Amino acid sequence: MTIARLESELSGLLNKVEPAARRALARDIGRALRQNQQKRIAAQQNPDGSGYAPRRAQYRQQKGRIRRQMFAKLRTARWLKIEANAGGVEVGFIRRVERIARVHQYGLRDCVSRHPYREAQYPARELLGLSEQDFEMIRAKVLDQLAK
Repeated sequence: MTIARLESELSGLLNKVEPAARRALARDIGRALRQNQQKRIAAQQNPDGSGYAPRRAQYRQQKGRIRRQMFAKLRTARWLKIEANAGGVEVGFIRRVERIARVHQYGLRDCVSRHPYREAQYPARELLGLSEQDFEMIRAKVLDQLAK
């Protein structure tokens, strides 16, 4: 399922709901989406269920492997924000973290450290995205709202 298809199914029904109720529904959906995104990032999975590309091996000085998960702080509510209004809901990252997330989301080239001459190509790791469970959750919440 795609966002366009879900929107076409539910837009006619949502137009009958008052703006205040739509805003509350959007906030509720946003919270649930943020929780699902946080769980997926903690499980190191893309929206389709496949795992993230592993970290590159450390070639300099350090021995052993990095033991903490990727994006441990990135998934916290401090950086993963919800913007909800009567027109819809957005879940995304803010400030400097937004740039880091974009590089990993699309697999871009970026500076490894603060030195501009050290760049690396990062593999694509989809931090944000909608899975089939998310689409079903959105549909269920909208239908519950309409049943009230």
